[in-house]
Amino acid sequence: MSSHPGVSTSHSTASSIPLTAKTVKTDSDANPARGPTSPCRRIFVAAENRLLREALARMLTLRTELEMVGQSSITPALLEHLRASGAEVLLLCSRGALSDDLGLIRSLRTRLTALRLLLLGMNGGDTEFLQCVRAGVAGYLPRDASAEEVLEGVRTVCSGGAVCPATLCLLLFHYFEREAGGFPTASAHERLGFTRREQQIIPLVAQGLSNKEIANHFFLSEQTIKNHLYRMKQKAGADDRLGIVRLCRTQGFLV
Repeated sequence: MSSHPGVSTSHSTASSIPLTAKTVKTDSDANPARGPTSPCRRIFVAAENRLLREALARMLTLRTELEMVGQSSITPALLEHLRASGAEVLLLCSRGALSDDLGLIRSLRTRLTALRLLLLGMNGGDTEFLQCVRAGVAGYLPRDASAEEVLEGVRTVCSGGAVCPATLCLLLFHYFEREAGGFPTASAHERLGFTRREQQIIPLVAQGLSNKEIANHFFLSEQTIKNHLYRMKQKAGADDRLGIVRLCRTQGFLV
């Protein structure tokens, strides 16, 4: 059984934390929808590892400015536990598989739109981070985060802010800097039907970058780029990547 660095779990027992996934139940009118920056304090912890889950719950329970409203493992019943508890912030411990985490985050964000998520325990890779941001997390902490960093992250998300390591914050700035340089033109969309992302891909194709290199540039999967190029060829009536580039040049979108 694994544990999280920086959070002591050596003395955690099932009886030491009285909270369960159904400890607190509230009616829907007791938990009104909040704005994107409204302060909140009702915290729920979800983690597969019981020792880690109970240690995090104990740490948060000791903070008078926060209210621990429940904890549970990550099961299909998690959604109902969150609804029943009236949770406003979910401290979600990664299951270790990015696709599983992203699927869960998107599902919760779709069904509980006011819920704020702080994801804990990812590897901290660039691509993983940006995909989690796209999925809708308000906070992202790597697996080696300390107990104090976790606590401060919860406080930040509760206050309406976002949190991530400084190096990943810089990555986010660089990502949007690149995005700003590739905004689409209305004429390209009207005449060729290319989406914003498809227009951003065109110059990279013209430079001769491979699908993998283009995927790394946008922090997307290689399959996503393949799908974009397939649709672009259909729209352009082109047989291959070079056909897309030739059409864009004749239309004046590339020099």
